[in-house]
Amino acid sequence: MPPSQQHAEILAPAGGEAQLRAAVTCGADAVYLGLRGFNARAGAENFAESTLAQTVGWCHARGVRVYVTLNTLITDRELPRWLQSLDAVAAAGADGVIVQDLGLAGVIRRRYPTLPLHASTQMSVHNLAGARQLEQLGFDWVVLARELTAAEIGAICSGTSLQCEVFVHGALCMSVSGQCYLSSMLGERSGNRGRCAQPCRLNFQSHGRSHALSLKDLTLTDRLRELESLGVASFKIEGRLKRPEYVAAAVTACRDSLEGRTPDLETLRSVFSRGGFTDGYYTGRRDLSMFGVRSREDTAATAGVLGRLASLTRNEVGHLPVDMALTLSPYAPASLCVTDGAHRITVTGEVPQTAISRPTDAILARRALEKCGGTPFYLQRLECRIAPGLMLPLSALNRLRAAALNALEEARSVVVPYPRSQQTAEEPAGPVRPAGAPQLRCRLSAAAQLTPAVRRGAGRLSLPLSELAREPQLLEACGGRLMAELPLFCPPQQEELVAETLLTLRQQGLREALCGNLGSIQLARQAGLAVCGDYGLNLMNSAALKQAAALGCREATLSFECDRAAARALQSPIPFGILAYGHLPLMLLRNCPGKTAAGCGDCRGVSHITDRRGEAFPLQCQGRQYTHLLNPRPLILSDRLPEWDFCHFLTLRFTVESPRECDKILKMYQTGAVPTGPYTRGLYYRSLK
Repeated sequence: MPPSQQHAEILAPAGGEAQLRAAVTCGADAVYLGLRGFNARAGAENFAESTLAQTVGWCHARGVRVYVTLNTLITDRELPRWLQSLDAVAAAGADGVIVQDLGLAGVIRRRYPTLPLHASTQMSVHNLAGARQLEQLGFDWVVLARELTAAEIGAICSGTSLQCEVFVHGALCMSVSGQCYLSSMLGERSGNRGRCAQPCRLNFQSHGRSHALSLKDLTLTDRLRELESLGVASFKIEGRLKRPEYVAAAVTACRDSLEGRTPDLETLRSVFSRGGFTDGYYTGRRDLSMFGVRSREDTAATAGVLGRLASLTRNEVGHLPVDMALTLSPYAPASLCVTDGAHRITVTGEVPQTAISRPTDAILARRALEKCGGTPFYLQRLECRIAPGLMLPLSALNRLRAAALNALEEARSVVVPYPRSQQTAEEPAGPVRPAGAPQLRCRLSAAAQLTPAVRRGAGRLSLPLSELAREPQLLEACGGRLMAELPLFCPPQQEELVAETLLTLRQQGLREALCGNLGSIQLARQAGLAVCGDYGLNLMNSAALKQAAALGCREATLSFECDRAAARALQSPIPFGILAYGHLPLMLLRNCPGKTAAGCGDCRGVSHITDRRGEAFPLQCQGRQYTHLLNPRPLILSDRLPEWDFCHFLTLRFTVESPRECDKILKMYQTGAVPTGPYTRGLYYRSLK
């Protein structure tokens, strides 16, 4: 069932059976749902693989598309079980599969070439370069990052052949999706693996302001026609963990908006909000008005609307037009033909009687046949071929109608599985093994950290692109060992500047770029630079490393959510390494929580927020374009380096460290010193949920 070309679709969350029925009853064009495993909302009720085909068939009978989420990162040991889920999705004839993991996207495309592929918002695609990279990977849809403005959304939609999906209602993560590791680091529950514990909703403090990482919920439900004019193909409602009444209210608001009626934002706010709604990303007003927390008043408001909203989901209202043709002839069974334009069903019933009083005519026939309540259909046109003087009881007409519509629904419910590719499995490339001890590298945030000791002691070096643009002479001074770290968030209006800067630096000797996003890979390759994949690509299985190599990455840094055992088992066609030191980035933020009511003010780019225990989490601004929330305790592995001898390189990631501290830390790694003071081993020796 291809997407409708008549209008953008309303895409609703279905965390369970009740939410699914609420979405369909209230007029959703499509739903997205997860199986019981490998989806980004593992806490929802979700759906069983064994009944998925039945669920898809029920939705298809009602003209509703079904997209299945397989949008988590996995390790090699989980791949066989994940493939079973993929096979179930293909066998059920779902309309698309939503993925985050680069490697799994490649597996899907090879295994089921015709299964539509949707890029999850967790792939962090936020510019035209990223969308075009997805095109080359065989994707059909992209769920854009939620942090984009109207103009940025329009620029991407107009420049790609992909169908673009945009969130229009529901909870906002503080971090760019796919770039949040807060739940992992604080509680070993990974959002990238569907287990986010939402620690961002706890009471972090900033300048005396509470809940500094909690945003209000998004709503753009009153702007759907505007979004449609920008080229958006799908309006996505967040909320697979929400109750059916929430789904009903959100879908109804979207339906009203699309059809020219004013959406009931007050009811929408009552059923769930965090002190109201925000459209700050869409309008570009990224200020403190975007922040909010759920209050007692919000909870009380929800109780007041649940009963009324529940009534919206009780009875199915037909929205699929059908044409009927009734034939009554002497001495022959009555015949009713029903068609939806694609299927044609004919049923027969009782033999008509000779009329004693009033014969059956078109008026009486319509009165019986238009009673389609409880089905997804309504009568559009009726043709009657009734011989004079015949009568068929209303009860018989009702039975004809019921039999025909049941048969039509059954015909529409037939699922068509996707064919599995007949090509033989590709021979895995021989894994690249390190020839000696891992190389120590230094990744710097500022040119001032490039001390003589760092320059001498690091095998390879990297600096942010903006720093290199200011001091290009460093390229020659470092003898070709210096890479440019590309911005992790580069909206469409900055792509041209980044591209020009890369070309200029290439002429001055730059040869390699460190890329943590699909868009930056595209930009680096267009500039003729060698690509080194960064941690932001979330590579943690062999298939992902293979896909990274296919994208042109000559080497890759693993996700720091990949534990040591999983990393050691990787079969990689390219060299790989890890972040071995640093205040690890916990969030990528486009609205900095360190702002005050006056905005950025005279902030010099480094501030902090504090948690409930008073621990300070550094905030590092990147040219007032985006901010990293950093872990307060640095990752230190200086005394555990022999355990990582299977890696090709170990990167020391310097952020808030002074030049003197950089020298001291590098020496620790050179000598294998035991760390002192507060530190962490990260996630390398822990098992993530």
